[in-house]
Amino acid sequence: MFTGLIEGVGRLSRMEKRGGEALLWIHPDFPMEERKPGESIAVNGVCLTVTAWKGESFSVDASKETLARTNLGQLRVQDPVNLERAIRFSDRLGGHLVTGHIDGAGKISQKQHQGDWLFLKVSFAPFLKPFIVEKGSIALDGVSLTVNEVGEGDFSLTIIPHTALQTTLHKGRVGQAVNLETDIIGKYVYQFLRHWKEEPAQETSKVSPDFLREHGFL
Repeated sequence: MFTGLIEGVGRLSRMEKRGGEALLWIHPDFPMEERKPGESIAVNGVCLTVTAWKGESFSVDASKETLARTNLGQLRVQDPVNLERAIRFSDRLGGHLVTGHIDGAGKISQKQHQGDWLFLKVSFAPFLKPFIVEKGSIALDGVSLTVNEVGEGDFSLTIIPHTALQTTLHKGRVGQAVNLETDIIGKYVYQFLRHWKEEPAQETSKVSPDFLREHGFL
């Protein structure tokens, strides 16, 4: 589990293709302590497992599914990536609950600098619309952000200078693919309500007004 508060940026130093899968080597641009193979780390918001450390770089395996559904498969050597290690139970939850399981890819459709602030519009696939809510939370390449407004096929974000500069967002280009993870609570609520609407709960209790009258309660 993650918070969407990026620890720092790293760079793809090598990608080894293995059929449909790939081994990614990533060099963090900031000191990382307590280096442990097997720990979870979010790379551009994608939850992956550290398989090894060599010097200052670590490796992660990316499956065929991961490469197809996220922007990791489009990375080139020296491309920057956002990095966040899994939270501890003692950590502050400063962003929102982020699983690292990407719902789908979006694209930056508009980018503007408003002083030191960054304004983005991001397009998304229609199936994501029920989960993207005005003033709700969303993770964009692993960064916890608040949605300003939602249109028919896009949503807007205003990003503070600190977040823009400490992540890859300030380098994003119009047309660039970005990983989207919508709010986990909203997804579960939507699923519950959808199934309830499609398949209303069956009446299982034998207690009815007639039953109560028959037994002298009414």
